[in-house]
Amino acid sequence: MSGETSPAGEHAAPGSPPELRASHADRDRVVDVLRIAAGEGLLTAAELDQRLEAALSARTRSELTALTADLPPLPAAARTAGAEVKDLVRIEQLHSGPVRREGRWVVPRRMQLAVTYCEVTLDFSEAVITQDTLRIEVAMMGKTLTLVTGPGIVVDTDGLQLLHSKMTHRQPPVAPGAPVTLRVELVGQKIHGRVVVRPPRRTLRRWLPRSSPEAQR
Repeated sequence: MSGETSPAGEHAAPGSPPELRASHADRDRVVDVLRIAAGEGLLTAAELDQRLEAALSARTRSELTALTADLPPLPAAARTAGAEVKDLVRIEQLHSGPVRREGRWVVPRRMQLAVTYCEVTLDFSEAVITQDTLRIEVAMMGKTLTLVTGPGIVVDTDGLQLLHSKMTHRQPPVAPGAPVTLRVELVGQKIHGRVVVRPPRRTLRRWLPRSSPEAQR
């Protein structure tokens, strides 16, 4: 069949090889590059959102290549040394102010929460993610533990024991075969208070691109 159109909108020449399909591993690699680039200030939050969405839905490798074409190549050690990934982060607080990790924070491989009557919020929606699993060991009493997810981020709460606590888990269903960029495993014990897992709230900035051009003036 002649005159086929590529994802970039160009017509392929007769007899040219078909575009290579992207695998889950291909998408995961591009997602890692985009998150690290955002962590280094090369992409804005809006650009990261747009490119992550495009990467997770890309069908061909050329579509993925276009998403990183304007970014400088990352050194081989960028995923560890460049992003300063820590093996373990321990948060220990007692009757103090809220604990928040949000924005461009670097997700460690393992976290320990030893917290008593302090709010804890872990927002992964703009975090720099360089590995596919985070294990959070919870020893928390009182107040609320909140986890804010993002595209491709799933939270497993099966290993968390709740004592006199409530769980609210609002996570959009993941389509079969969809790539998972980060799996957060909650283990340990939460006594009193609440555990909330939710997607990020829509801000005005997130709504504006979907509104009409007249509404943006």
